[in-house]
Amino acid sequence: MKEDFLITIRGRIEQNGDSDQIELITRGSFVQRSGSYFITYQETEATGYVGCTTTVKVEGSHRVSMLRFGPAASQLIIEKEKRHVCHYETGHGALELGIAAEDIESALTAQGGSVNFSYTLDVDTAMMSRNFVNITVRPVV
Repeated sequence: MKEDFLITIRGRIEQNGDSDQIELITRGSFVQRSGSYFITYQETEATGYVGCTTTVKVEGSHRVSMLRFGPAASQLIIEKEKRHVCHYETGHGALELGIAAEDIESALTAQGGSVNFSYTLDVDTAMMSRNFVNITVRPVV
């Protein structure tokens, strides 16, 4: 994988009245294929998923898929106007999570850009958290 893009991921999780923020800056690849954008990077010790590769597939402003490959494989599909039940591996066991998109805004071009999305997670329809994600991608110079 040619890691010629700088990827910044900022996330905020709201759960039980508390809020927590994370930021990850890493190098990875960014390509456009068949009208979709693919952001791919290697997980590290900092994320807790060392040995895994994550790909974020952005399909316009209506669907984002987060796919993690490796020892802790998972697939999250965030799509407007649909609730998906997805498999999520935590490293301590697997969960089946309900995911419902609140908003997806993509400003990606072949040169990079950003995507913002928010979604809720639930287990057996009981709300677990509300999540906000901003991913920016720019060429390494």
